[in-house]
Amino acid sequence: MNDSVRVGELRTSQLLHTFGIGAMVDLPNLSVVVRGLDAWKSAHALPLEEDRLLAAVRRKLGPQVKELRTPPYIPSTANVHDEWARIGVPVSAFPRWLRCTKCHRLSSADSGAFDLLPNPYSPDKTRYVHGCRGEGNKRPAAVPARFVMACAAGHIDDFPWVYFAHQGQTPEAGEHTLKLVERGTTGEAAGVLVICEGCNEDPGRTGGRSMGQAFGPENAVNLPRCRGRHPHLASFEQCDEEPRTMVLGATNSWFPTQMRVFSLPQGDTALTDAVGKHLSDLKIMAPLPKEDAEHALRLMPFWADLDEFGFDAVWDEIHAQLAGEQTTDTTSDTEDEEVDLAGPEWEAFTQPRDVDLRDFTTRRVARVARNHRERLQEVVLVPRLREVSALYGFTRVDAPEFDVVSTDDTRIAPLTTKAPEWVPCAEQRGEGIFLRFAEEPLAAWETTPVVKEREKQLIGGHQRWRQARNLPPADWPGMRYVLLHSLAHILLRELSLEAGYSASGIAEKVYARSGEEQMAGILLYTAAPDSEGTLGGLVSLGTDPDRLGLLIDHALDAARLCSSDPLCAEHDPDDHARLHGAACHVCLFASETSCERNNHYLDRALLVDTISQDLPAGLGYFP
Repeated sequence: MNDSVRVGELRTSQLLHTFGIGAMVDLPNLSVVVRGLDAWKSAHALPLEEDRLLAAVRRKLGPQVKELRTPPYIPSTANVHDEWARIGVPVSAFPRWLRCTKCHRLSSADSGAFDLLPNPYSPDKTRYVHGCRGEGNKRPAAVPARFVMACAAGHIDDFPWVYFAHQGQTPEAGEHTLKLVERGTTGEAAGVLVICEGCNEDPGRTGGRSMGQAFGPENAVNLPRCRGRHPHLASFEQCDEEPRTMVLGATNSWFPTQMRVFSLPQGDTALTDAVGKHLSDLKIMAPLPKEDAEHALRLMPFWADLDEFGFDAVWDEIHAQLAGEQTTDTTSDTEDEEVDLAGPEWEAFTQPRDVDLRDFTTRRVARVARNHRERLQEVVLVPRLREVSALYGFTRVDAPEFDVVSTDDTRIAPLTTKAPEWVPCAEQRGEGIFLRFAEEPLAAWETTPVVKEREKQLIGGHQRWRQARNLPPADWPGMRYVLLHSLAHILLRELSLEAGYSASGIAEKVYARSGEEQMAGILLYTAAPDSEGTLGGLVSLGTDPDRLGLLIDHALDAARLCSSDPLCAEHDPDDHARLHGAACHVCLFASETSCERNNHYLDRALLVDTISQDLPAGLGYFP
């Protein structure tokens, strides 16, 4: 909308995970699309330090990306006409076609038939109105048209109402007023009619073209080709994809492509950690006289993170870290090598000493439950952690691949009209439990004949699934990953019942690697955008080893039988071209906010023996 018209509010985390750039936001009286970074007022978007995440984003988008920034924001005041009311994330009305709630007139917002009525005191009441008069001589509201058109290349456009109403023919000269009316009470597309009054010889005629013809097999015949429109960038491009009709607000209209990392300690003390996080900015002050550097440093936006230590201590620490810093060509590493996001996190969680910092705190439990000592090597409580996520694009119609590296770049819509110099990010804080599993019994289990035989079936489903979607071959994550991923899902359900969080509020991070850099662990955590983001429930469950062991036992017992058995237990991934074995919505599938792989690569048959007669006994890792 125009800079002077405020239309609503969103949380910072929503601007990355739910209503990011290119997404449609359904407001009480409007539907808008979040515009690209070109339209953002970057001066009010504060930089956020997270070097590992920045390196990963540069690997994906190019070395021109200089920093990560939070969405633009300044604190509000009591006066709605102050500058804060003009600072925020810009949006544009979309779809542009509106329908009058009284006379059902269907027309574009640019036609002059509708007027925008802003409300600076109640932005949620900003709305379009039509010129016809309703009860009390009030102008009725005009609401967004119910349908839009999108394609798998990330484009989205207004539904071609004139084209569709006239069946692709050029209408004759004269007035061609469109109406969008509903017949019946079901609300289905077949009962929604597009009527051109100018083409009806009889003014009282109730005919029209049903929107049901815009869906299904008739979609390709009744719709024009995609125009390659990016409304968030106000641009068009060449597109060969076949568009499809989409209901306004459909969940598959926008999928974010993100990268996420945990903030890891930069040193053993709070001072070392704080200076290390901002060292790239602090090093430019090292050559300055101390007095000049102090004045400049106190003006930096991140000085609040260092103020508690005092300038003298910070000054000494800057020079100490610069003296021991090894010069490396980070740009070359970013361009030529894949950035390892999991490796440093694994090292931080498995290091032998506890850490107590503002953004990362770990506490090792003295012992493991007796009945799990053979397989569970260590339990680490994480009372404080900080997760930073960056948005680098989005897809429509089909969700992106869970592996950001293998996602087809042609499907990812850009955030800007040119190569971005920064990307939006958000931070969340929370808590978690890290479970590290013993390497020796896990490695032995991976080599048993029954596991190898099951792996062939899962690999067959993996390959056929990708072939069916015309996706390039990708690495099989391994049986170790499927086992730990399945275990994480059953624990998500069990812990949510005890921790005070909903199941969708707990997320997972699986660390599974064989070979030289062996990893075998899972992190179950929760995070929220407020100052703390934690209730302490997860950590409290891991404090008592026996209680945690009992919860693991309950989760494993629940995995033995699913209410969808025997269909679930006997599911063959190779025959059905699926990325999961014995798994379904009843037993293993989790919400999309919890699972890092879109509920793929799951198989409870690897955890415990199920009722399936097709699988041999002893396949399950846990007795």
